[in-house]
Amino acid sequence: MFRLFAFILASLGGLNWLMIGALQYDFVAGVFGTQANVFSRIIYVIIGFMSMYILFVTIFSKGRFKLFGYKKKKPVRKQEDDDF
Repeated sequence: MFRLFAFILASLGGLNWLMIGALQYDFVAGVFGTQANVFSRIIYVIIGFMSMYILFVTIFSKGRFKLFGYKKKKPVRKQEDDDF
């Protein structure tokens, strides 16, 4: 669940950067007043940490990033011959 939350926040941060580059509008600063506002800075820091979390999870899982975590695979049992 935490990975999904991190992915959503990092995606919103990316969309914010797209809006800054294309439209010269900062959505977070627009909501909270200015970029210097304490709440805007907290949002920027949270999005930055979530982006770093996604980066580290992807690196340490060797390029596999799954939103809902990893399930352990069941061991494969060898089928025995029932010749009596």
